Amino acid sequence: MDPTTAVEQTGGSRAASSDPGHRVGLPKEAALLWCELRGLAHDHLQLAALETQRAGESLVTMIAAGMIVAGLLLSAWLGLMGASVLALTSRGVLASSSALLLAVAVNLGVALVLCGVIRRRSHYLQFPANTRSLQPASSKLPDTETS
Repeated sequence: MDPTTAVEQTGGSRAASSDPGHRVGLPKEAALLWCELRGLAHDHLQLAALETQRAGESLVTMIAAGMIVAGLLLSAWLGLMGASVLALTSRGVLASSSALLLAVAVNLGVALVLCGVIRRRSHYLQFPANTRSLQPASSKLPDTETS
């Protein structure tokens, strides 16, 4: 289609709609507006659905990658603990059973420290600032009884 033809066609339809003899009635304009609003709402909801789907797929990918990383870090930590036990036993510093007990004690100590961190940080999962801001304002107002 020729661009000038498209401009003439759109200009002609505008002229017809602005012409008092060819005015569309108010109910018809409201119906057209409603159809346009429904179409716009549909487009926005479809975009939101597609972005939600993409976010879900990204979350699954991130969780899977995180689990693989956790497994690799665990194996690296176990390798480090095994190497330190072997180093302590080969140098004659500790007996093998004592070296293993030391490695277990170090792991338990690190686990206890991390449990403390988790316990302290779990308070923020309850959204304390939002909870405070949503409390009724009446409890903050002074008693204003009139006699």
